[in-house]
Amino acid sequence: MNLISLSERLSIRLTQPLPGSVAHEPMRATSVGSIRPKFEHRLPPKPGSVLILLYEDEGKIKFPLTKRPEYLGAHAGQISLPGGKAEPGENYIQTALREGEEEIGVPSTDLKVIGRLSDFFVIPSNFLIVPVVAYTLKKPVFVPQESEVVKILEGSLDDLVRDDAIQTKEILAAKMYPMLAPHFLIENEIVWGATAMMLNELRMIVREI
Repeated sequence: MNLISLSERLSIRLTQPLPGSVAHEPMRATSVGSIRPKFEHRLPPKPGSVLILLYEDEGKIKFPLTKRPEYLGAHAGQISLPGGKAEPGENYIQTALREGEEEIGVPSTDLKVIGRLSDFFVIPSNFLIVPVVAYTLKKPVFVPQESEVVKILEGSLDDLVRDDAIQTKEILAAKMYPMLAPHFLIENEIVWGATAMMLNELRMIVREI
C-alpha cells in the first residue's frame, strides 16, 4: 500500500469508532516489586497534541519519533511523538502542526491532516493528548529542536504492524521504578508508555484496513 492509498483509507476509518482503550491497555506498563510511582493531580488535565506524521522513503511508509534529553522529570530520556502543550486559542490540529514544526523542523504547510486517534490521558504529566495523523508527500528534512530533542528516529509502518512487533521487558522508569513494559523496538530504542499505547491504536487500525 502506498502513502496516498493508505491516507485515503485512514481518512475514512478515522471517522468511525476507534479502538481506544482496547489498543491502549495491552501496552500499559505495570509495576514490578514494592516500589510503585504515585500520581495525584489536583488540577484538570492540560490540553496537548502529538503528531503522527506519515511519509514515504525508499518504498516504505515511515513516521518520526523524538528522543527527549535527560532531565529531572517523568519523561526524561524517553522516546516520544513530536508534540506538546496547547497554546491559548489553539485547536488540537494547530497545536500538533506547530509542535511538529518546532521540534522536528517540518513546515506545517507541507502537511495534510488525515484525522485523529482517541484522546489519551498521560497520567504522570497530567496531559490530555490528541494524536493527530497527517502525511507529507515530501520526504522531510528533519531539524531537531536542540532544547527538546536529542535524536530523531524514523519508524517504519511495516515494522509496526508485524505480528511480532510488540515485545516486553523490565525497565527502570524515571531511574527508580521497575516496570514490566510492553514496547516497540525502533532503531534499537525502546518505545514504551504513552507513545507505545498511541502507536498501538494506529497499528490496530492499519492492520484492519
